[in-house]
Amino acid sequence: MKNINTLVEDIYAIINTANPTVEEKKVDEFIEIFGESLKKQIKIFLYEKGDRPKNLRLSGIGKPDRQLWYDLNLKSNRPNLSPDTKIKFLYGHMLEELLLFLCSVAGHKVEHKQKELVVEGIKGHQDAFIDGVLVDCKSTSNRGFDKFKRNSVSSDDPFGYIPQISAYAEANNVDEAAFLVINKLNGEICLSTVHSMEMINAKDRIKYLKGVVEKDSPPGKCFPDVPDGKSGNYRLDITCVYCPHKFICWSDANGGKGLRSFKYAKGTRHLTKVGKTPDVEEITTD
Repeated sequence: MKNINTLVEDIYAIINTANPTVEEKKVDEFIEIFGESLKKQIKIFLYEKGDRPKNLRLSGIGKPDRQLWYDLNLKSNRPNLSPDTKIKFLYGHMLEELLLFLCSVAGHKVEHKQKELVVEGIKGHQDAFIDGVLVDCKSTSNRGFDKFKRNSVSSDDPFGYIPQISAYAEANNVDEAAFLVINKLNGEICLSTVHSMEMINAKDRIKYLKGVVEKDSPPGKCFPDVPDGKSGNYRLDITCVYCPHKFICWSDANGGKGLRSFKYAKGTRHLTKVGKTPDVEEITTD
């Protein structure tokens, strides 16, 4: 019987040898399952109207409090996901489905896919159990992948992955889990284990968040702005850059004029305080 500890090397082995460890009939079944999963993701991508969740979900309990409040309470000026972001999410889901397919073809036992879970009345769906271990699949950038590879996500977790998997573990009454991760830039795969000592108390987190999102106004800012080099300017913390609510959240920046965004060679930089105007193009929404 296969063991999850050899999962990555087994996946690499069947790719290198072009020789799946299961019979061809089984491979065909796995391909059918993989195809149906992709079909479902593409239909969601094409037809799903809502960009933001309307209710608290287990997958979101690791988000910063203020971001969650905006997610669930913002009625007007609600930002939509940009087309490129939607495409990025789509191929992220596709890569995660690919991981589970490769696990099956490599002879590992994949079960309980997308099982619905409930913790303190809040619902969510796990990715799967692999060889009896709760697994959450992720696709990530180089930097994010390195954290999983070093098993350092619990100490550097801006996207709330540990609270998410803690909730799934709570619902399944298990004290160990793992992330199966693929680097979306180069295809490298790693398995990052998570022990109960690294998990949070998901029930307490959910109880707290229920109170937060029911309030009439959002909690304080998630992260302070940071100095932009030695210019005297200040910019958004990197985690805030990825938040869809950054413009309304920081509407008090620059003396109440809001964020000012500048187009640098390495990407857009959102400034909260401009003492010295950067010598690059400013991006305006007018």
